[in-house]
Amino acid sequence: MIMNGGNAAPGEDAGKLDASARLKPRAGLLDRRAFLAGSAAGLSALGLAGCATTDGMSLAEAQKVYGPVPQEKFPIPAVDVSKVDPKYFRRTVRYETKEAPGTIIVDPGNYYVYRIEEDGSATRYGANVGRDGFRWNGDAYVGRKSEWATWTPPKEMIKRQPEAAQYARGMPGGLDNPLGARTLHLYQNGAYTLYTIYASSDPETIGSGITSGCVGLLSQDMIHLYERTPVKTKVIVLPA
Repeated sequence: MIMNGGNAAPGEDAGKLDASARLKPRAGLLDRRAFLAGSAAGLSALGLAGCATTDGMSLAEAQKVYGPVPQEKFPIPAVDVSKVDPKYFRRTVRYETKEAPGTIIVDPGNYYVYRIEEDGSATRYGANVGRDGFRWNGDAYVGRKSEWATWTPPKEMIKRQPEAAQYARGMPGGLDNPLGARTLHLYQNGAYTLYTIYASSDPETIGSGITSGCVGLLSQDMIHLYERTPVKTKVIVLPA
């Protein structure tokens, strides 16, 4: 793993919490966003292309696209789309690039994730990304995929946040698990970077920088991307 400012921390499927991480009294569970704010940090630099948007979906369409997903192992509730800027709703856009169809391109400066399609187009998703000082850019690939993944806090996090000790052997998958319904684990040169593209159940975070480098999509968007993304898919994170 390539480090960035010494912010990365070891540990399976997440990194450290920072001092500003909050807890909320929800059936004794740690705040999901507190975990997200403590993901890992650091890769190397690279840049790419831009895009031009087409018309997006209406509010009524969004309510259908981001409706409940009851057939999941842990039924996913509908997104409160009133908490999401419509520009972050899923849509097909023009995207000029030499990258192969299927490639994932993350644009943290504009809070978008693109899946390159055929004929100069891409599927675009709104995202949350790393906060200032924790953003990274570079080349990676999907090393593995997880549905309702177990999350294990690293020792550094447990030392700083003793409440996390209850999950030292892993937090089972579920709606309160930081990794959510689907996770794409990003690798570089055969090693897990600790970065992920994950499913977020916090619509108000889309279009903001809250993590320490991981990238979150609304659960419905993440399932849509996950189903179309095989292991070994190239992932490019642009400079912010």
